[in-house]
Amino acid sequence: MSKLTTAFKGGIAALVLAGVASVPAQAVPKVDPEQAAMIRALETKGYATESALAAKTLLVSAADLGERIVAVGQFGHVVLSDDDGATWRQAESVPTQALLTSVYFVNDQVGYAVGHDAVIIKTEDGGENWLLKYSDPEAQMPLFSVKFSDEDTGVAVGAFSTALSTTDGGETWNLASVIPDPPPPLEGLEYEPHLNALFGGPDGLMFIAAETGFVFRSADDGASWEPIKTPYFGSFWGGMTLDDGNILIFGMRGNVWRSEDQGTTWTQVQTGTKKSFGGGIQMDDGTIILAGLNGGVAYSTDGGKTFDVVDRPDRKGYSAIVEGPDGTVLLFGEPGVVSHPDTAAAFNSAS
Repeated sequence: MSKLTTAFKGGIAALVLAGVASVPAQAVPKVDPEQAAMIRALETKGYATESALAAKTLLVSAADLGERIVAVGQFGHVVLSDDDGATWRQAESVPTQALLTSVYFVNDQVGYAVGHDAVIIKTEDGGENWLLKYSDPEAQMPLFSVKFSDEDTGVAVGAFSTALSTTDGGETWNLASVIPDPPPPLEGLEYEPHLNALFGGPDGLMFIAAETGFVFRSADDGASWEPIKTPYFGSFWGGMTLDDGNILIFGMRGNVWRSEDQGTTWTQVQTGTKKSFGGGIQMDDGTIILAGLNGGVAYSTDGGKTFDVVDRPDRKGYSAIVEGPDGTVLLFGEPGVVSHPDTAAAFNSAS
């Protein structure tokens, strides 16, 4: 099973200017009519374009498959590394130019990515090639997260409590309901909060980190959800279940909350920072690392009870983390992928 990092889904705008230089007619090589038709078809479908800077521009989510790391981001970019992040290359074929916000792999071959325009794409060859499985640009409902409980059953969630589900391995997707009908009288639920990040819980539970202080919990692989109101009223951008079965959620203004009873009650962790966190990972040695906006990176060595926060000098925003070569993690965000020390002591000694 892959190690899936979580990601924040704040508003991101990108402007691309393209120009076409005219050349003498005789300088243009002849193109076979069948090949030209294929190129036009690809352009019409909006395939991600090749870019030498794909791993150095916005990457929002990443999955560690063991032998391979797959990351996704703006312009439909999907980048792959087979050498622990030393080098990166783009996927062969990605049928979208939408901002991709989340990637999840069921195994080392089958994976899904979602994003703006309600795009859902699927790969069956470890991220090399992708197929479009769902898209609804007119709905203007971006998807922020996707997770599968087995090869057939999966959920994708996004803005304004949008949820889609599949029971046939992503071949068909149907609108699903996260908020019960009728909804319980909980403050903030009436706003249809954004559903920011799906993550697995203990004993087969599934969770959604959401807006207005809500966490949603499912005990039936996402078929139904229970809204849980935390004492916080802001946005949670991510969450994780720790090796000991306890749960962390994190989000805006340095908020980190911890649960020891499968998400029923939550206790705030004092981080000493107002920097927002969106991505998190627990290392093999138990160290927890969170990353977020303005270069903020937080470390915990006591199961998420306390954190040491450091500030990267680049002050960039980061939204996902995977383990890197010895002594490092890989952070994904505004500048693409960067290497970062896996302990606060190592970071401080190098600063």
